Amino acid sequence: MKDVLLIALFAFLGAAAAGLLGAGVLRLLRHRSLVVSLSVVAGVAVTAMLAGTLTVAWAMFLSSHDLYVVTTVVAMAALVSLATAVLLGRWVAAHSRELTLATRSFGDGGTFAAPAGQPTAELAELARELAATSAKLDSSRERERALEASRRELVAWISHDLRTPLAGLRAMAEALEDGMAVDSGRYLRQIRTEVERMNGMVGDLFELSRIQAGSLTLTPARISLYDLVGDALAGVDPLAREHGVRLIGDRIDEVPVEVDGREMSRVLGNLLINAIRRTPPDGTVAVAAHRSDGGVVLSVTDGCGGIPEDDLPRVFDTGWRGSHARTPPAGAGLGLAIVRGIVEAHAGRAEVRNVQGGCCFSVTLPAA
Repeated sequence: MKDVLLIALFAFLGAAAAGLLGAGVLRLLRHRSLVVSLSVVAGVAVTAMLAGTLTVAWAMFLSSHDLYVVTTVVAMAALVSLATAVLLGRWVAAHSRELTLATRSFGDGGTFAAPAGQPTAELAELARELAATSAKLDSSRERERALEASRRELVAWISHDLRTPLAGLRAMAEALEDGMAVDSGRYLRQIRTEVERMNGMVGDLFELSRIQAGSLTLTPARISLYDLVGDALAGVDPLAREHGVRLIGDRIDEVPVEVDGREMSRVLGNLLINAIRRTPPDGTVAVAAHRSDGGVVLSVTDGCGGIPEDDLPRVFDTGWRGSHARTPPAGAGLGLAIVRGIVEAHAGRAEVRNVQGGCCFSVTLPAA
């Protein structure tokens, strides 16, 4: 037993010395290629085995012939180990370079295509993560392009929609100044109407800027959805009468919600005004609210005839108005973008779908 312990001790000392030397070499070469590191690791393993064997052999006073045989066997093992390490290192390094080139392509704006046959599970996992990141970047670029297009459309429409009333205001002001206005009262009423319309557009722009900047401050309170919808219907009833549209709100469940009353009133007002103005005379705008598994669902259904399927994903985009605008004729396409922003600020979601004879806008809010 004592001899075995001595042999183990001598072998450990020789191997430890080789291991310490190898650790120092690895530290010096830590920034070099993977081939070099694998070669060093293989060399350390063989050297540790050789050092331990030689130490034990010297302690056992083996003959020169036996020591030569042992050294030759270990040397052959070292050559095979080093060759295997170099081959493995070159293989991994080659696939790593392929992965680097593929990563550089999508970093420059392209799409990442993972090289086939990754040599290790770690590189394969890295390739999958890079592919997922590339898909997210593509989606982000697409959203950015769509947002930029919406902004350009918004600027163009805002410029047009503001230029028209401003030209009218200037003409009416000049007529009043020159005493050419036959009915000055009518001119003044028209000026006030145009000013109120532009004030509403500016207010919408300010509200949207707060939403997009993330500075919209909510003051949530527990409110009955029945009362919230009732107030909104009462507010748009004159507009509905003017357009000959019938409002229906008899499917409202008395469920509580934790929302900012003023902001949600704006959401309902925008949805109802859009629905009324796009519904033909003698049509119907129906409001419903109920509790579902996902929260509380509030819907506004109109009789606009529906929205083209290709346009449905863009309905809530900033500045979008489409061929059949969801906003009033003088609007800038901000109403539904504000609706989505306010709803998402409440941790909810806004959706639209076509139904028979029109479309249904639904707002889902967390239950109180």
